[in-house]
Amino acid sequence: MQRFLFRRVAAGLALLAVAAGIPRNGRAQDTVAAPTTQPLTRGAAVDLALSQGSQAALAAATARASDASLARAGAFANPTLNTSYSKAVPQYHAIVNLPLDFLTARSLRVASARSARSAAHEQLALDRALVALLVDTLYTRATTAAAHATLSKRDAIDADSLLVMARIRQEAGDASELDVELARVNAGQADNAAAADSLAYTAALLDLQSVLGFPTQAVTLVLADSVGTGPVDSLASARGGGRVSSGTALSVAVAEQELDAADRSIALERRSIWNGLSLTAGVENHDPTGAERGLLPTVGVSIPLPLLNQGHGDIAVAEATRDHARAALELARRESAAAVSQTQRALQGAAARVARDRTLVTSAEHVARMALRAYAEGAYALAAVLEAQHNARAALAQLIDDTATAANAAAVLRFYATTITVPGP
Repeated sequence: MQRFLFRRVAAGLALLAVAAGIPRNGRAQDTVAAPTTQPLTRGAAVDLALSQGSQAALAAATARASDASLARAGAFANPTLNTSYSKAVPQYHAIVNLPLDFLTARSLRVASARSARSAAHEQLALDRALVALLVDTLYTRATTAAAHATLSKRDAIDADSLLVMARIRQEAGDASELDVELARVNAGQADNAAAADSLAYTAALLDLQSVLGFPTQAVTLVLADSVGTGPVDSLASARGGGRVSSGTALSVAVAEQELDAADRSIALERRSIWNGLSLTAGVENHDPTGAERGLLPTVGVSIPLPLLNQGHGDIAVAEATRDHARAALELARRESAAAVSQTQRALQGAAARVARDRTLVTSAEHVARMALRAYAEGAYALAAVLEAQHNARAALAQLIDDTATAANAAAVLRFYATTITVPGP
């Protein structure tokens, strides 16, 4: 009996360590699938997703395309050479046509492309921050599932031990058949819960492996960190409200850059009606009559005449795009402010619940131990023992979930606090 009680106390302390993120001696998560790789920390998982994940690679390719677009916008148009022959004298003609767009639209085109590149790099930072947030939350989900799986497995072991105790007491005449049946039902339910939590943990690991670019045919990942690693109160200053550092949220920064690019596009479209302005220069020669000898120079200017089309359609499209970008910016500002405020409240609430949960877990575990000791001594009914154990399990599970909620809220606040420095010209 003392050995059984000692095992119960050790199990409770181990579960507390898992739920509170306190490392314990022995192999981590020894009741779940055995890892085949080195343990992966939360930070290493984020770095891995950013370095080799497909989502981050796609965002980087889009940013590189904007760099190429800027280089293309700054390029000068090549001159053209026109040669011709006519029966009229002079018979040979060679004319060079030099576009003069660098005098009319090049500066606006470069400014528009530079603004678009800034928006693309802001979007790249936003996409990378979203990938980091996704990996962070998936890691928290996996560690939470691991804690639940460990808790369920240990509860199943305790339920089997309680069933054995009930049978021994029945054989000694101290327990009824009802006690044995209740213990058997409790053990079966605990086994089912352990199996379900084990499957949930496997699914969480496979989801994380998918984002990291690992094969998902089997679990090959082991987590080095536990749920809520580190004090919850230190996560984004939970006690102080989790305030985000002053600065522009990435989603708002992207919308601002897109609005600036749309404004510049309008100016570019208005100037584009003069596309086609060019300087022509050349020579003519070969007069069979001999009246004109040598090379005869020719020079001229090609001027577009916006009589039939002043580009109103393209300008209207650019203005509509600008209006859409302005509305998107206002929406991004409102949504960002609302999300930050809501997440701050969620973090404060979760941190307060975690503090209460820790006290409740201590009390519930103490009650469960006393109830089990009283039942072993014949002074307590089995139903009361099961109720006490159920309350202890519920308190531990709530502590795990609230710790995960606090960790996820802190991750969201870190996401909204992320900033970027856009590359220069």
